[in-house]
Amino acid sequence: MLNIVLFGPPGAGKGTQSELIIDKFGLSHLSTGDILRGEIAAKTELGSKAKSLMDNGELVPDSIVIGMIESKIAGANGSKGFIFDGFPRTVAQAEALDGLLEKYSTEIHEMIALEVDEAELKTRLLERGKVSGRADDQDISKIENRIRVYKEQTLPVANFYSNQNKYKGIDGVGSIEEIFERISHAIENA
Repeated sequence: MLNIVLFGPPGAGKGTQSELIIDKFGLSHLSTGDILRGEIAAKTELGSKAKSLMDNGELVPDSIVIGMIESKIAGANGSKGFIFDGFPRTVAQAEALDGLLEKYSTEIHEMIALEVDEAELKTRLLERGKVSGRADDQDISKIENRIRVYKEQTLPVANFYSNQNKYKGIDGVGSIEEIFERISHAIENA
């Protein structure tokens, strides 16, 4: 089983590249945002807990997010592996994910980290905002805050995987095809 964490700041191209990775390597996509929305729509017990927290403006605790991920892993019989997109966001989540995968006799094999400088991220997000209609991609102060939060809260996860010799930084600037070629090379030579 091949398990990859796709990592990078907002606007690095994770969504675009995850689809290409899924197609080429046959991995199951685990996006915490998609899982949360799916659990809420399905009115599961976990989804109900998450919805009540979110409705009160609170973050969904790691225990609930891990529970949702475990249910997806447990139900993915015959999967070649997973690409984790948007998770883990904290070192505590990375530690919990390692423990969870160990229960299924597998592990994270590699963290693919898309590296893009801040000026390029801002340009990309503003351009995406023109097309997507997403309010958080149209306001430079919101973009700067998202990048700041990423640096402060999420970036330490890279050190967690680096300490396990699983971190692979990939230049995230260039054409979609060029970036995907770099990613493919990193996965195939892990």
